[in-house]
Amino acid sequence: MERQQLLTYLDGLLKTGLFRDYAPNGLQVEGSEEITKVMTGVTASQALIDEAISWGAQLLLVHHGYFWKNESQTITGIKAKRIKSLLMHDINLAGYHLPLDAHPALGNNAQLARLLELDVQSGLDDDLGKALVFKGRLPVPMSSIDFAAFLEAKLGRRPLHLPGGPERIETVAWCTGGAQDYIDLAADAGVDAFISGEVSERTTHIAAERGIHYFAAGHHATERYGIKALGEHLAGEFGLEVRFVDVPNPV
Repeated sequence: MERQQLLTYLDGLLKTGLFRDYAPNGLQVEGSEEITKVMTGVTASQALIDEAISWGAQLLLVHHGYFWKNESQTITGIKAKRIKSLLMHDINLAGYHLPLDAHPALGNNAQLARLLELDVQSGLDDDLGKALVFKGRLPVPMSSIDFAAFLEAKLGRRPLHLPGGPERIETVAWCTGGAQDYIDLAADAGVDAFISGEVSERTTHIAAERGIHYFAAGHHATERYGIKALGEHLAGEFGLEVRFVDVPNPV
């Protein structure tokens, strides 16, 4: 498949033009014009690049790419090594951040809801179809202890639980990754619990004082599923050979 054809399709599918993001969405490092093999993963680390090289991928498709807003503009150190590895092996790097979080079917939040069997009710911050925080219900109400165990079983990682809500959890809000500061939005919506990836020192006090359970389920653990679903979608649409590689990350 021709590179630009695929990139144009992804831009339309993920509606990248709607988002003001912290990094460029789409092509970040240019490689081969023809793409037959796509490797997907959460973050464009050296370990993931090495896997792409070994497999012979022409495109590395990730959620976390490069050139973040507060990152140094110089191409030095580990960023230089990573980019050099991509260029030497003619591998394209494309990253999709907020557009992938927000996609209503393939996005990280939609896929997390699917994994956790949540009944999605609404987006809490919906703006022209760009909702990043969702609200829903558990299929069966459960205690906070049982819900923490449920998250661990589903994600393969023990969550950090900051108690603050009712004894039994029925309603939840969630936003994957570094979204802990949406806890106030979740509390305003009156849900019993909020799930995100990362946690901050201040989150402990907010959960206690606002009467809501908080679960930090892991940035990486909550964001594995969108990029994997996106790759599977491309394989089905275009017959591309796609491989998802999960580079372990406890954070």
